[in-house]
Amino acid sequence: MTSVIGDFVERVDFNSYEDFFKNFKLKYDEDFNFGFDVVDKYAEIDPEKIALIWTNDDDENHTFTFKEMKEYSNKAVNLFKRLGIKKGDKVMLTLKSRYEWWFCMVALHKLGAIAIPGTHMLKLHDIDFRLKQAEVKAVITVEEDTLLEDYEVAEKEIDWDIQKLVIETDRDGWINFNKAIEEESPVYERPSSEENPMAEEVFLIYFTSGTSGLPKMVAHRHTYALGHIPTAKYWQNVVEDGVHHTASDTGWGKAVWGNIYGQWIAGTAIFIYDYVRFNGIKLLEKIIENKVDTFCAPPTVYRFLIKEKIEGYDFSNLKYVATAGEPLPPEVSERFYDISGLRIKEGFGQTETTLSIGTFIWLDAKIGSIGKPSPLYNLKLLDENDNPVEIGEEGELCFDVSEGVPPGLFKEYFKDPVKQAQQVHDGYYHCGDTAWMDEDGYVHFVGRNDDIIKSSGYRIGPYEVESAVLSHDAVAHCAITAFPDEVRGQIVKASIVLQPDYEPSDELTKDIQDHVKRVTAPYKYPRKVEYVDELPETISGKIRRVQIRENDKNQ
Repeated sequence: MTSVIGDFVERVDFNSYEDFFKNFKLKYDEDFNFGFDVVDKYAEIDPEKIALIWTNDDDENHTFTFKEMKEYSNKAVNLFKRLGIKKGDKVMLTLKSRYEWWFCMVALHKLGAIAIPGTHMLKLHDIDFRLKQAEVKAVITVEEDTLLEDYEVAEKEIDWDIQKLVIETDRDGWINFNKAIEEESPVYERPSSEENPMAEEVFLIYFTSGTSGLPKMVAHRHTYALGHIPTAKYWQNVVEDGVHHTASDTGWGKAVWGNIYGQWIAGTAIFIYDYVRFNGIKLLEKIIENKVDTFCAPPTVYRFLIKEKIEGYDFSNLKYVATAGEPLPPEVSERFYDISGLRIKEGFGQTETTLSIGTFIWLDAKIGSIGKPSPLYNLKLLDENDNPVEIGEEGELCFDVSEGVPPGLFKEYFKDPVKQAQQVHDGYYHCGDTAWMDEDGYVHFVGRNDDIIKSSGYRIGPYEVESAVLSHDAVAHCAITAFPDEVRGQIVKASIVLQPDYEPSDELTKDIQDHVKRVTAPYKYPRKVEYVDELPETISGKIRRVQIRENDKNQ
């Protein structure tokens, strides 16, 4: 067994959460580089160690060792250099879950170019916005729907040349990536000059999901990769020489949370299922077939799984499961536990962070809690005057950065000093989320600051009410928002998508309202209910509550 994790932490093993929180420390050189110091290091000390196990719906299967990952990433580096891509250039990737994404990411890190992953579901206006905002110099993409055509149209709107590479496709104006890298050398030596990337330089940019405005560019340093050691080792509990799967395509930030950095540093292989259309049963069968040890997915995936008939499936190889991205409904947690015998461990973070709060491996899962703070983040819950709140009181999630920014926290909102000043000031990074801490030190998420409902003196978080509404048999999907009210200031509104066998009616509305009163505090029940065919969502699937509120104002 080999793992390079000891190269980057002062201690690997801890006997309790308290020990972990007090004594976990990172260590790294000023030129730390994930490509050279992790991938190439494994290729040197354990070349046949499995890095990536990949399959798709056509039963095409590939397994890559770290030796092969080093060689393919070196070929990609040499190709990029030949095309004129250099340190600091921005490269956009819309590769779905193709294994080439890992070649390209590692190559870009070695080169010092800046990777900008994006979903293959981007449309023309999304692509046009991203190319212009980031001044993208190259794109690497799959051929999916109108992606190639949209890139070509968007390219005409800018005044610089873009190198365009596509996976396994021959097309005028495009380079077939797979053919091109086979002509390149598998050897690439670490630069010793100013071309050598440095740990504090930007290596990754994600566009936020844009729930309340245009997407922002979140820029991360090379040390961001090290910030995911707690994510993988001490929250997802990955197994050295085991297999981990995080349910996410490469366009989402969850992919770098769960399918590359911390997992490889901790010595586990990554399993990837590149499906055409999500199917819970097929995903579960692939997980079992490929002997996945640890699994992480957003609550939505667990919700899909428990609605399938999965009681007879063999969960014996699956040792640990985790979730983040949105609060986990209690009924989903309990149902999955009944079926699998596994407790889902919640965690919290943002595009701007690594895992900052989590139900770490020493902690019992507490229903309704996202866990306890990571040792990388000096968490404070602050009131509107930046004063700490008491136990049990709600406050904004903030991280103290007065003594420096921890590895894992973003460097800046790229090219947006106004947004930067709004979120980072007076020695704190302000997450924009409200939470409270109980007497055991567990953090309970309430909601985005803008989404908190203030009704007759009560502060009501949308997620608890959404969870209560979703536990009604008739409800398929739900969004809770504030609705203006002359008497109460605001009231709770539920926008509901019904299950196929149900129709809207006054009787159903009253039944849902009574149900909510039974499962949560009665004052939180939705006084206004609207039945809709669908909810407004960002391209990443997050509900745009701000759009619902704006629509209500304009009625």
